[in-house]
Amino acid sequence: MNMASFAKDPEIQKHRWLILVAVCLFTFMSTLDGSIVNIALPVMSKDLAIPMNQAEWVVSIYLIVICALLLLFGKLGDSFGKIRIFKIGSILFTIGSLLCGFNSGLVFLLIARSVQAIGAAMTMSTNNGIITEVFPFNERGRALGTIGSFVALGSIAGPGVGGLILAHLNWGYIFLINVPVGIVAIILGIKILPKDITLSKQKIDKVGAILFAIVMVTLFAGIFLGQEIGFLKPVILGLFIVALLAMISFIRIELRIDKPILDLRIFKNANFSISIFCAFLIFVANFFFNVISPFYLENARGLAANYAGYALMTFPIVQVIVAPISGAVSDKIGPELLTFIGLILISISQIGYMMVGLNTPLWIFMFFVGLVGFGNGVFQAPNNSIVMNSVEVKDLGIAGGINALAREFGMIIGISVATTVLFSAMSHTAGHTVTSYVPAHPELFISGMHVAFMVSLAICLVATVITGVRVLRKPLTK
Repeated sequence: MNMASFAKDPEIQKHRWLILVAVCLFTFMSTLDGSIVNIALPVMSKDLAIPMNQAEWVVSIYLIVICALLLLFGKLGDSFGKIRIFKIGSILFTIGSLLCGFNSGLVFLLIARSVQAIGAAMTMSTNNGIITEVFPFNERGRALGTIGSFVALGSIAGPGVGGLILAHLNWGYIFLINVPVGIVAIILGIKILPKDITLSKQKIDKVGAILFAIVMVTLFAGIFLGQEIGFLKPVILGLFIVALLAMISFIRIELRIDKPILDLRIFKNANFSISIFCAFLIFVANFFFNVISPFYLENARGLAANYAGYALMTFPIVQVIVAPISGAVSDKIGPELLTFIGLILISISQIGYMMVGLNTPLWIFMFFVGLVGFGNGVFQAPNNSIVMNSVEVKDLGIAGGINALAREFGMIIGISVATTVLFSAMSHTAGHTVTSYVPAHPELFISGMHVAFMVSLAICLVATVITGVRVLRKPLTK
């Protein structure tokens, strides 16, 4: 059986859009839970009577566990069924969300967040593969575009949604809101998700899975702890050395064995590698915006948190509208040119951010927020199509896992690099170390913001040039 099996089954085709809804609900919730907690950290810190740096681990542990497990669950999906893994993940995520809602101390919350993250990793690593199998080729771009919309909505809507919940309810409801939605999605999934048909039943490369998890845990623990205590501390350097040694061992083992957890030959496919790399770069750039824009609106411009949240929602709302349209267009004309156009628009928006100041009319700033949403909408769906269409059916799960990993990795690197660049630039201008917003000197922040968006523009231009070269070469290789 192959992809055509689902595409030719009339019962499955009748329910294909409902299948998309069930998959998108968990995609939205699992990405939302990576960003929604940030806004609640000061409240959680006070309520749990813990310092802010300990509260930040509620965010960090979620991202670390997801990154450590995405490849494993992608491979398990290929071996034992993507839909089976997705269903188990949706149940675990909902249980984890329920447990997170209990105010039972930091340790219990971190364990509950880990359960939630395991479920999220299971759904994230299989969602694109399920949709690629279920939808016929001529509708696949639109379907993957819709998933891309929900990823964008989840990853950037966190502060806005979290702010609205906290205005009326306690912080536990940030997690509890997932439970009724999760139950609806689980029931929908039980009724309409088909049985898996593409099973490789391969043995899982346990050593590779463990080494990859060690790489992710030590690397990201080093990044998160390094931001708190400094990157030159022996414990941080030790974590990075362990990550490097584990990575070298992982690559050597994966190249030697027959059935690796990550078949590195998949990266010989230029279309796949370019699209994954560009997706990673754009998520890094998006999280520069995510980190810096609330400071700009709330601190520098004095907007109330809820109004700042509404302004920032322009990004996901525009992307949600544009992405399915871009996917539908890519089904007709091909995805390469659209990815290039999307990247140009994202790059222009970064130039706009570099030019705004304390007295710039807010509608101009919001225009650029909308433009980055438009650019992402045009870029993400066709890029996902290239990724998922460039691999064999047996590798759909692992391709989906790598795609999700690029996104989560981009988020973490984006947050880390953005804060480092912002405060380094502010320190350089001030002539002394600055580690937070300085209320009396908003011009310090504006100068740091301009430098940060200059770096973000450079990141976007790398992706734009690489994709532009692919577009120019494509006619020559036909």
